[in-house]
Amino acid sequence: MAKRVVTEEGGAREHFVVCLSGAHAYGFPSPDSGLDLEAVHIAPTVSWLGLRLPPPRYDRDSTLEGVEIDYTSNEIGQVLEGVLKGNGSFLERLMGESLLFARPELLALWPLLKHSLSRRFHRHYRSLAQRRLRELEQEPTVKRLLDVLRTALTGTHLLRTGEVVADVTALLGEYGLGRANELVERKLAGERVELGSGELARWKVPLADLLAGLEVAAATSVLPDEPPNEDEIDGWLRSFRLTLLEPT
Repeated sequence: MAKRVVTEEGGAREHFVVCLSGAHAYGFPSPDSGLDLEAVHIAPTVSWLGLRLPPPRYDRDSTLEGVEIDYTSNEIGQVLEGVLKGNGSFLERLMGESLLFARPELLALWPLLKHSLSRRFHRHYRSLAQRRLRELEQEPTVKRLLDVLRTALTGTHLLRTGEVVADVTALLGEYGLGRANELVERKLAGERVELGSGELARWKVPLADLLAGLEVAAATSVLPDEPPNEDEIDGWLRSFRLTLLEPT
């Protein structure tokens, strides 16, 4: 089904990358999970020369064979600017492990992206983790709890190591949260599995420690305060757009 959506949307715009997002990328999909796809597309170079600039984003919400489809695509210029500003969602699209499609030019971009990583991502993951925590308190489900763990651990690991790991199951053991693997098993049974009585209270301290660990990771990060190579990425994008110009 993912291939079908990628093919359909790829007929409407030129994809640079398409990746899985949501539960399928985070390591806890269930049979009733929707299909979340996030893409980066390339607007035709000539479209930037006129008065009407190309749309920066496209969205699709639909249902195929009973499965909810959530597709979002952002233009590559917007995405690269977002990465430089610390947008973790954009970074995960370009450097995550769940790619479904990628142009070969991504290989040349990866080293530049790796060099551009900075502590600016702390704000993204902190804000998102805090929002996920509020959602958990309002709706105490296994999925909501895993969303908090995933967001905080991905951010912490990025700041500590410079590695992008969105799959929470790859990080739980490393960060002393192996007991959460039981949550993953329960989540595989369905999207809306509720937490047991008193379960959220038992997670209160571990979650507080996890968010505090995110702050420590930011303060002691191996990453610089700001990306050191904005000009390099700007130059790459200019060159890439020029290669896409059709001869007249």
